[in-house]
Amino acid sequence: MSAMEDSTEKLKGVHISSLDEDDEVEEVVEVEEVVEEEEEGDDSEEGEPVTLGFLEKTKNHWSVSRQVFPSKAGGVPAWLDPVNLPSGRSCVCDICEEPLQFLLQVYAPITEKESTFHRTLFVFMCPSMSCLLRDQHEQWKRGQEKPSRSVKVFRCQLPCSNPFYSSEAPRNDGTDNPSGSGVSLYNWCGTWKGDKVCSGCKRTKYCSHKHQVVHWRSGHKIDCQQLSLLVDSSSVSNALWPEYEMINDDESEYDAEVSDYNIPPNSLVSRNKMDNTMNSLLDIFEVSSDKKCWASFQQCIARAPEQVLR
Repeated sequence: MSAMEDSTEKLKGVHISSLDEDDEVEEVVEVEEVVEEEEEGDDSEEGEPVTLGFLEKTKNHWSVSRQVFPSKAGGVPAWLDPVNLPSGRSCVCDICEEPLQFLLQVYAPITEKESTFHRTLFVFMCPSMSCLLRDQHEQWKRGQEKPSRSVKVFRCQLPCSNPFYSSEAPRNDGTDNPSGSGVSLYNWCGTWKGDKVCSGCKRTKYCSHKHQVVHWRSGHKIDCQQLSLLVDSSSVSNALWPEYEMINDDESEYDAEVSDYNIPPNSLVSRNKMDNTMNSLLDIFEVSSDKKCWASFQQCIARAPEQVLR
């Protein structure tokens, strides 16, 4: 199994534990007061239309380019503002201090306001399962002044009139081009600003010393002298997650009763949880409001099990 496949399999195996399960953990770290905010959001969701995100293989390379304002997962980010990128400690995991890896981005404009005519949310995470689990447990604990996070979300927004894009809507036919160029990115990860240069070939740019070490050990040590003779190098890390385009749908289209025959085998909710037990979960979890909320969430996503975003 390749490193990328192994990383993907580990990601699929992340277990979100309940509060009761966390009570049994010997070393539980800290939490922010994000839980209450999310619960309030769940209550207000009932009367609001909900948009779901589904992943599809990209059919055209331009469909995930920044000039068409894509929503996507995996690969490298299509930065909305290609100049003012996150830097410094914002780019690394607060726990292991390794560079974060791009997970997904969502184009979510608020066109009623001029300053948010273009708006994209970028999600990055540490590929280390131990960091993700520690982060999860920290979030259950309150009163943390400086939380350590292995998952970070960056928001970027631009007005309609900006130096990077036309004020006209993209044609989405492969002919769209950005109005302005961006900063040079690190050749290998294609994610962060490449403001450091290899002292050997003088061509390969790096975002951090740690990625430079990993790239050197993974092959640049051999290629370095040859690259100095080439016009350009297009090698990228094989640790990047596979790239998908995110397609949005209205949840109302999935309001029909969930039946066993249309549940895909790789859905977020397993087939054996879609039986009569699902209908009685809310009654079983009456004692705990947290469990009742979780059961309600499971029931909601059962309508469209392949959703990755809501």
